[in-house]
Amino acid sequence: MFSGETCLTTILVDLCPDFLPEHSSKEWRQKQLRKITDSVFDRFTNETGRANLTFEDLYISVLFVYNDINKRLPGAHLDPPSKAQVRTMMQDCDVNLDGVLDREEFVKFILQLTKDTFITASQRLLVTLLVTPIVALVTKRATEGIPGFGGVVHRLPNSVHASLVTLAAVMFQNSGQAIN
Repeated sequence: MFSGETCLTTILVDLCPDFLPEHSSKEWRQKQLRKITDSVFDRFTNETGRANLTFEDLYISVLFVYNDINKRLPGAHLDPPSKAQVRTMMQDCDVNLDGVLDREEFVKFILQLTKDTFITASQRLLVTLLVTPIVALVTKRATEGIPGFGGVVHRLPNSVHASLVTLAAVMFQNSGQAIN
């Protein structure tokens, strides 16, 4: 239903605007978000036969979005908003006050919903994929002096060492999810 690649690519474009040089990152993000919202809206309206989304439909769509984000990104899972938060956001976005969201109101809702989520996800991705390898390379020299262990670390190429430490960091973050 939702493309994790789309979410990840959106985050990468936020972090590295040159990631897709043929696209303006802001314009590209808006286009991708519109594709996602249209797809979700059409799925629910086609399944229910209604032209608008009820609160129940909306809350299920939020759970789908968060599930997809959590499957695709490293680190601790992001908690979806509570039903009360979704209801409040729905009321804020329900311009015509009919108790359901039409397509344009749904787009406004998703924009409001994802604003903070993508900032948080971008920060986690940045730490995992950029900061961890840098820390690994800085600490490599310190570990080379440890008897018995230092010789192995010294023989490892920097790229392998950084990759192993990054993989360990991702596994550590994901193991924290299993405990929670």
